[in-house]
Amino acid sequence: MTARKLSHIRNFSIIAHIDHGKSTLADRLLDVTGAVDKRTATSQMMDTMELERERGITIKANATRMSYTAKDGQTYQMNFIDTPGHVDFAYEVSRSLQACEGALLVVDATQGVEAQTLANVYTAIDLNLEVVPVLNKIDLPSAEPDKVKAQIEDMIGIEAQNAVVCSAKTGMGVPDILEDIVAKIPPPEGDPEAPAKALLVDAWYDNYLGVVVLLRVIDGSIKKGSKVRFMATNRQYQIDRVGILHPQEAGRFRAVDVLNAGEVGVLTAAIKEVGDAQVGDTIADATAAAQGKITPLPGFKQAMPMVFCGLYPTEGDDYEKMKEALAKLRLNDTSFTYIPEHSPALGHGFRCGFLGLLHMEVIQERLEREHNLDLVTTAPNVVYQVEKTTGETIDVESPADLPESTQIRHILEPMIKGTVMVPDEYLGSVMTLCQEKRGQQLELNYYGSRVMVTYRLPLNEVVLDFYDKLKSATRGYASFDYQPDGFDPGDLVRVDILINGEPVDAFAMMVHRSFAETRGRALISKLKELIPRQLFDVALQAAIGAKVIARENVKAMRKDVTAKCYGGDITRKRKLLEKQKEGKKRLKSIGRVDIPQEAFLAALKLGE
Repeated sequence: MTARKLSHIRNFSIIAHIDHGKSTLADRLLDVTGAVDKRTATSQMMDTMELERERGITIKANATRMSYTAKDGQTYQMNFIDTPGHVDFAYEVSRSLQACEGALLVVDATQGVEAQTLANVYTAIDLNLEVVPVLNKIDLPSAEPDKVKAQIEDMIGIEAQNAVVCSAKTGMGVPDILEDIVAKIPPPEGDPEAPAKALLVDAWYDNYLGVVVLLRVIDGSIKKGSKVRFMATNRQYQIDRVGILHPQEAGRFRAVDVLNAGEVGVLTAAIKEVGDAQVGDTIADATAAAQGKITPLPGFKQAMPMVFCGLYPTEGDDYEKMKEALAKLRLNDTSFTYIPEHSPALGHGFRCGFLGLLHMEVIQERLEREHNLDLVTTAPNVVYQVEKTTGETIDVESPADLPESTQIRHILEPMIKGTVMVPDEYLGSVMTLCQEKRGQQLELNYYGSRVMVTYRLPLNEVVLDFYDKLKSATRGYASFDYQPDGFDPGDLVRVDILINGEPVDAFAMMVHRSFAETRGRALISKLKELIPRQLFDVALQAAIGAKVIARENVKAMRKDVTAKCYGGDITRKRKLLEKQKEGKKRLKSIGRVDIPQEAFLAALKLGE
């Protein structure tokens, strides 16, 4: 490949909020460039999962190659990498953007800039990408292009007066977008003669091909038979085949002879597990890597779960089926973890770790839909760091794993920096909600009739019901996005729920001391309604360590043992009542309280 050929390549991605038309625009770009056969084309061709099509979100990265002859008469190779947009997948998004030189910022001309768009635009700007603004849905009567252009300039700080206005639905303005990609997005830089070096963008498991690796070649070339080393895992492979992704090919795989510097494509190399091909890894020529000639690309890190919850099959017989289903899902998604666990009330299940709440929802829905499982999910909780009196710092994923209070010096809770975009009339409701959730205001900016407010919040307060309450308080007009912001010491306590003096792990919760009594009392009040009456009194207690902070009693069922006494001496009745009292006392010491599943579900709905 010559240097001139590099100048005819453009690698780009699309940044957009949910429902701003990213998938529709991708379809139009494929149509206009003739990359797909119109007779067999479907809508949302870049989304491969049914769940992605239904929800209008991208969960898994995808890519394709288009060929476009510009007005200057030159033909350009365009590599489009379709990335997820949600904050849960922020690391994957940053690696996908690193594989590009530019990004299209697609904004709905009727809605304006949303919070999720901002986070990903800032990631692109940090990576020195050329951001090209595009206004979509211009054909709608409520479109306000001038207002939205001004908003982009005010909020993001990029020039938008010459932004292309288009309608992805009708195809209007799409050729202008392609011309903008050619003119504004720079060609890739790289040395075609150097030893092979590539960025691993994503990987997934294919039943026929094994692990398929999506990569962007930085230097040199990669072809069948080449030996490469994955530098983070330090594993060496021989490449079986190389190709490009195409939405209309069988298995989306179209074989090519070689992938040269600047190009985006896929390879297979008899890799057995997706865990061996980690997002952000550097793929290097094996010989050059062994000689120390290749420096790994910056920014690699392992994706760590942020939110944990227990998943249990409602039918005990489904445990093995669920185990197989989780193993199959993990083949394609190494960012979630699972370990077996047992709950006295819910039986055998798994403790699973996820990147965030959307990731948790997606995995749960895929288990139910693709594997026909019926699941019970425990309340999500986050990872705390506990600094022990010995100086050791440990991660705690479940309240039940918290050490004794005498061994704890500090408990550190994960914090987030949350950005809310909202019409100014709902600002008061948003600020009240954030303050209730222990938020600390960082910024407040007005952009016309919209406000962008930034708060620092504990992640623990956000995972339960924050998003639902935000949507209710703003009638659905607010958009919310967040990014991790380190750990802070917090006055946190573990509230245990004791039933007849026995702690039940599944009900244990980590809360701020100021909320402990309120939440403990609310939970045992619900349990009092849901736990059936026994032949003896059942004591329900919420406790912090040895201190009981709330108590309720489930009254015993009463049997009238004196009914058969129709007269005579009072001592006959007393004798029967004493005998009943003794029996209840004995029952209380050996009796077992069965907790119904509804009681566990009640723990999840405390905020409602």
